[in-house]
Amino acid sequence: MQEFLFYIKLGLSHVLDFGAYDHILFLSALAIPFTFKSWRRVLILATIFTIAHCTSLALSVYEVATVDVGLIEFLIPVTIVLTALFNFAYVFKESLDIGLFLHVLATAFFGLIHGFGFSNYFKMLMAEEEDKITPLLGFATGIELSQVTIILVVLAIAYAVLNLFKVKRSIFIAIASILIIAITIPLLIATFPM
Repeated sequence: MQEFLFYIKLGLSHVLDFGAYDHILFLSALAIPFTFKSWRRVLILATIFTIAHCTSLALSVYEVATVDVGLIEFLIPVTIVLTALFNFAYVFKESLDIGLFLHVLATAFFGLIHGFGFSNYFKMLMAEEEDKITPLLGFATGIELSQVTIILVVLAIAYAVLNLFKVKRSIFIAIASILIIAITIPLLIATFPM
């Protein structure tokens, strides 16, 4: 049980680490178009992201797949920018009825990329472990708990901006998405493969 709790804490700190804020940016971009009314949709997306993230960790830990770290470090900010750009579909289409299928596919693919970004460190942690399933499940639990926290914060901010300050939904989505892209550009430049 102690080991499981250690990996839950590791999953929490992995996502909530302000020094490595790529997860926070990605989840914020993912949650921006949604409100508390559509919380199930964003929770489904976050869970798919967690499953994909942990799948790539498992593939790495069991040495089924390895990916070039430099490429992954560049692709992580690319996923953030693409997610923020996708939000403009919600800006130009006022109704919330944008299909979830494309969102699910992109989120799963992006989750795999983010997971491979952490896989080398996680693999080192697991080198001495005989039981690899318990740490993976603990880590997944920590990731999911932290992602739900971030999503709730983003939904609360959206609620305040939309309902208390009476900002139009499309304007909020556009400005928040542009802000995320602006924050991500230095990450893109710093990790651009030479």
